[in-house]
Amino acid sequence: MPEDFPQAPPPPPPPFQPPYQAPYAAAYPYARPAYPAPMAPPVRRSPWFWVAIIVATVAVAAVLMAAMFKSAMKDLTGSSSTSTTAFGGSSIAVIDVDGVILDADKVDKELRKFGDDSSVKAIILHINSPGGGAAASQEIYHEVLRVRAEKHKKIVASVESVGASGAYYIASACDKIYANDASVVGSIGVIMEWTNYGDLMKWVKLKSVVIHAGELKDAGDPTHDMTPKEAAYFQGLVDNMYGQFVHDVAAGRHTSEDVIRPLATGQVWTGQQSLPLGLIDKVGGFRVALMDTAKDVGISGEPSIVKPSTGRKGLAALLNGDADDLLLPSPARMLNQAPGFYFMWK
Repeated sequence: MPEDFPQAPPPPPPPFQPPYQAPYAAAYPYARPAYPAPMAPPVRRSPWFWVAIIVATVAVAAVLMAAMFKSAMKDLTGSSSTSTTAFGGSSIAVIDVDGVILDADKVDKELRKFGDDSSVKAIILHINSPGGGAAASQEIYHEVLRVRAEKHKKIVASVESVGASGAYYIASACDKIYANDASVVGSIGVIMEWTNYGDLMKWVKLKSVVIHAGELKDAGDPTHDMTPKEAAYFQGLVDNMYGQFVHDVAAGRHTSEDVIRPLATGQVWTGQQSLPLGLIDKVGGFRVALMDTAKDVGISGEPSIVKPSTGRKGLAALLNGDADDLLLPSPARMLNQAPGFYFMWK
């Protein structure tokens, strides 16, 4: 071919076309499954990492076991530390008398403890109770008098909301009684009660079988109606306890039974009403009682307050069967349905 012959231009590139797909790709979209990305190899921990985890676990378990053992030993030994709001050699102890008074052991133990403590210059009974068992209230009353006489400790009662019946019985043994304007005090009287379910037993066709010697041995049996002789018998017991109540309140308040008996109707009065009746010494709350008492025993400024440690029921209580409030009531307590005598406002 001659050199001067013109050459043809190169052919244009073919138009763009999508990649070829097999005819079955549209009909079978899962024909080409997507495979997940390969997983990263696991991180290899140093042996020291696992040693640290084991040591930390053992340390935490040891601390928990030590705390449980300490709590159990405290429950077993009955030790009770005191909590204070301030430090100093002269302090005022505060004992709470809350709720229904069922036994005297706790309050009596605290009275003895603070009575023997030379750093405690006075004791305040912080009362908020409708009363309770006659014998329990009377026992605390006499313990207050004993500590006052033998340990020469000033003991003051401060009524918060309610200081009635057995609680007022206890307060009357103190050097002074304080109560708020709207506090409820008084209710000097005795009550005895039980529920008669004899008709219910007849309805379910049950019969109580009692064998006894002594005409009044089964007096108060809730399965039968009370006879006139039983009523007179119980009324005599109540009247005798009522006389003891009036006598002890009169002695504690440094007055005569003739002054107390007209007030011993079982009724209550507010703090404002009870002051002119001579049932309390001053209208005022706990703060007033605290500062007045501190001044009376020669403590200047803000007094140091000492309180019994709060009782905690732990492992030892469970092992000894004393955790009634945590689990179930004691069967013996549930079966104890005998009539009782109470200094209690209802």
